[in-house]
Amino acid sequence: MNKQPVFGKKETNKTYKERKGAYVVIHRHEGQEVILVQAPNGAYFLPGGEIEQNETHPETIAREMLEEVGFEVQVGEYLGEAIEYFYSSHRDTYYEHPGYFYVVDQFEKVAEPTEKTNQLLWTSPEEAMLLLKRGSHRWAVQKWMKSL
Repeated sequence: MNKQPVFGKKETNKTYKERKGAYVVIHRHEGQEVILVQAPNGAYFLPGGEIEQNETHPETIAREMLEEVGFEVQVGEYLGEAIEYFYSSHRDTYYEHPGYFYVVDQFEKVAEPTEKTNQLLWTSPEEAMLLLKRGSHRWAVQKWMKSL
């Protein structure tokens, strides 16, 4: 049985809010670079975000890509699901965060990102492993690297 990996620690006496997300590994130069999104607080993440009401994973990814990177993408291989438990001091909330991860092999920049507060960074997959804040995002990059 293929059980999804779990990252972070679920504290016993805390109430967790579920926040599902869909994320992608976007690469270029034959896998030599991946793009990361740096939030205003300095943390790095894979592009993607929260799945809004009744959205499919591809719909979430399409919306988030325009918001964060200004790309239209073709969603490729499904890498899998990982769960992350974390506390957001910004929102003062504990989250149970199932993330669904995909690979994007084809993308086109169609606009400037609509979210103006993030910075974008093309970097090596190895450097991405050091920069990414969430264990589930590092897991997805590792899984993608193994498939190259």
